[in-house]
Amino acid sequence: MFKRFQNLFARHKYKAGIFLLLAAASAICVIMVLARNAYSDTGQYRSLVWNLFLAWIPFVLAYLAYIFSWRRWLLYLILPIFAFLWLIFFPNAPYILTDLQHLNEQASNVPLWYDVILLIWFSWTGMLLGIVSLNLMQEIVKRQVGRWLGWVFVLVVAGLSSAGIYIGRFIRLNSWDILQDPTGTAKDLWNWLQDPSLSSVGFIGLYTLFFLFAYFTIYAFGHILQEGAKNNA
Repeated sequence: MFKRFQNLFARHKYKAGIFLLLAAASAICVIMVLARNAYSDTGQYRSLVWNLFLAWIPFVLAYLAYIFSWRRWLLYLILPIFAFLWLIFFPNAPYILTDLQHLNEQASNVPLWYDVILLIWFSWTGMLLGIVSLNLMQEIVKRQVGRWLGWVFVLVVAGLSSAGIYIGRFIRLNSWDILQDPTGTAKDLWNWLQDPSLSSVGFIGLYTLFFLFAYFTIYAFGHILQEGAKNNA
């Protein structure tokens, strides 16, 4: 049994390593918030912990979808449900980056540098959770319909998630609203779509560009390592 587990871990050591690193980063984020609350005797930034929890949902959904996609009957029966839920919750991962605006609200005895590191750590962890989950979903699409459609999927999701981030940050709608009140949520979104502001278009465009640059950079770096391994083989 142990030998089988050891062989399984050896085949998927990098996947396991990424999961452990993200889990460790999340634990450090929570500890930093708890330490800040204890030091300042305030509850500031506790909402970041909830946002980080929401960022883990698309990661878990993508991982489960990736596992199920290898079984043909699950691919068509369960995967569409997971994909729909993943798309709804995915913006919560890169959304954490917008929490950097809370630096303007600092009104405690906590050093500014601590809050900067705390927010960057949360933002970086959320961004990585989003990138890894998107890569897993891209692999599913690429395996089923081809490489180029896999990249089209990435571009579409990047744009939709940036719009979702704007909606969550400024219109104050969240993923749960779609499930709890789909009619009211659709009405609010339609009202916004009928007259989008220039600011919203700029935010969505720039955030989409930023996210794609982050995704392409990490994707390319991963393939550089693969090329090095092949050349040394």
